[in-house]
Amino acid sequence: MSYVIFLGFLGMMLGMIGVASNPSPYFAALGLVIAASSGCWILVGLGMTFLSLVLFLVYLGGMLVVFAYSAAMAAEPFPEAWGNLYVIYYMFVYGCVLLIVWGFVNIDVVLSAGDFSMIRCDWGGVSNLYYSGGWVLLFLGWVLLVTLFVVLEITRVVSFMTMV
Repeated sequence: MSYVIFLGFLGMMLGMIGVASNPSPYFAALGLVIAASSGCWILVGLGMTFLSLVLFLVYLGGMLVVFAYSAAMAAEPFPEAWGNLYVIYYMFVYGCVLLIVWGFVNIDVVLSAGDFSMIRCDWGGVSNLYYSGGWVLLFLGWVLLVTLFVVLEITRVVSFMTMV
């Protein structure tokens, strides 16, 4: 099981390096999907299958909206891919920084919580979220709705200014 979790961490780190090193939203979205699926794979390895499924569906739904918006705003005819020297240089730099940080962090301490974990099962976590944090979820939904209207107003003003 530790090999599965290790591969999940490796995929998550490669996905995050792909996001951080790529200026094009097309390829950065692919890196985010890789990082999200690897993070959910880690949760499956730890025994939280329902939470992993919910997180994956919600995250990919949000990523679809963000990708569509960023692709519409940054419509470049020739985006920089992962094979360009500029992107390879940044991937190398971020990879070296990540390896240095990984040398200082002991992952075994995080994974060996065992019987002392806060939430033993993902069902308990979901019910606890709705029981004690329902008003926070309601407030965050309202914040997301207001943010949607603010972004739509900003893009409307910008598109109006480019037409004039």
